[in-house]
Amino acid sequence: MQRRKFLLAVAAAAVAPLAAAQSSRSATLYKNPQCGCCAEHAKYLRRHGYEVSEVATHDLDRIKAEHGVPEPLYGCHTILVGGYVVEGHVSAGVLDRLLRERPAIRGISLPGMPDGSPGMTGRKRGPFTIYEIARHPAGEPRVYATE
Repeated sequence: MQRRKFLLAVAAAAVAPLAAAQSSRSATLYKNPQCGCCAEHAKYLRRHGYEVSEVATHDLDRIKAEHGVPEPLYGCHTILVGGYVVEGHVSAGVLDRLLRERPAIRGISLPGMPDGSPGMTGRKRGPFTIYEIARHPAGEPRVYATE
């Protein structure tokens, strides 16, 4: 009986990090109901292992405000994932980094709708700058990543 309890404890300890990693890859994407590029970004994230629920809303500004996104960092859509807010067409690689490093920030943003970003049509014209969304914004936003 002792051996069985021990084996169950070992199995639970081995599965716990996997379950946590999988749950951090569950995302909710808030989008304008008529926006096709948001749906394309959701498909892109699914291809990269994220479980994405899409929520259509005509009140994106309220969602962004509730999650502390400053207007200059507004993206096309808002994603909630792993305890963070993510604005716009951020790549899976940058999102993976955010969830792996777990910085003490509110989230990240690729403002606007840059051509060639994941889910957007067009050609990428230069590096994308992804900004931190600070818990307590002060001054210019800091760069989280470029790609």
